[in-house]
Amino acid sequence: MRQTHFTAFKQALALDPEEVIGLIDAANLRGRGGGHFPTGQKWRYTREALGEEKFIICNFDEGEPGTFKDKFIADHNAELIIEGIAISAYAIGVKRAYIYLRGEYKYLKPKLERIVQKYKRELEAIHLSIQVFLGAGAYICGDETSIMNSIEGVRGEPRAKPPFPAQSGLWGCPTSINNVETLAHVPLIVLGGWKDLRLYSLSGNVRNPGIYELPEGITMGELIERGRPKKPIKALFFGCAGGCLPYRDDAILSIDEVGKRGAMFGSATIIAVDVDQSIPKICQNISAFFAHESCGKCTPCREGTIRMLDILTHTPLLKENYQIVKELGECMEKASFCGLGQTASKHIKTALNYFEEEFVC
Repeated sequence: MRQTHFTAFKQALALDPEEVIGLIDAANLRGRGGGHFPTGQKWRYTREALGEEKFIICNFDEGEPGTFKDKFIADHNAELIIEGIAISAYAIGVKRAYIYLRGEYKYLKPKLERIVQKYKRELEAIHLSIQVFLGAGAYICGDETSIMNSIEGVRGEPRAKPPFPAQSGLWGCPTSINNVETLAHVPLIVLGGWKDLRLYSLSGNVRNPGIYELPEGITMGELIERGRPKKPIKALFFGCAGGCLPYRDDAILSIDEVGKRGAMFGSATIIAVDVDQSIPKICQNISAFFAHESCGKCTPCREGTIRMLDILTHTPLLKENYQIVKELGECMEKASFCGLGQTASKHIKTALNYFEEEFVC
């Protein structure tokens, strides 16, 4: 992602706000936080919503294990984030914006605030104020409605939808919530010549973990070869919430292709697992994470994550426990209140589908 030094913002001001949204539509920019919702459509919904005051929230919570792309952007080109917020504020008609920063990233707060101050004159041109809001380390606050509760000073737990944030969000006002990587692409689109690349967070059993900027639709082999695996890879986990798939050199990494095989591409988080690693042990660790991070608002997630962890601590699975795990996962997926509970069994579901022999006795 190249430096722009707010030239894209100045170029955007020469356009009508609707024209700016049209550029985002034409680029087909979709949310990079895992939801893949069309960004231009989200902006338009917020712009057209009734309300004297509107807000933008930059979701910088990045709590998914194995995901570190947003931190990478802030470390290397944080100006893009601020410029993307400014352009979106102009397009939507927003005067107040928040950067919701993950608590563990608090060292980045002074840097972001310095950049906001550096471009104070540009932001004042559209009467925009940007506040960096530090979270307290709750994974659930990566949920867009939980973020709003946290900023408002109440317990960080999800809200019912509808209404959606674009209609009634922060303090009941129309609110556009976008991921850091999504907003960082905005200035590049405005300047033209934008390439639709993804930031892959690669970790696990590879010698060269890190961020790789590559197109969506590459093969597993093309990515893993760059990471230089230590031993033959047998599986890829798509973070904690995306599930896992068996490794194949020619398997395509894309939203559609990964989805067809039962997993979720999400925010392009890839954890490589080699032949010496235990899939049940990894699933147990992920289940412990979800049990710890559940906000406890709904019974399927609150009780289900704990029960799932309890069963997985005793492997290999007995036949009756194997069936309980499958039924419990289905219940959590269908009945949980928010995305945490709905995806908290995805790793089990996919692992049992592809690596059943490692679980059962």
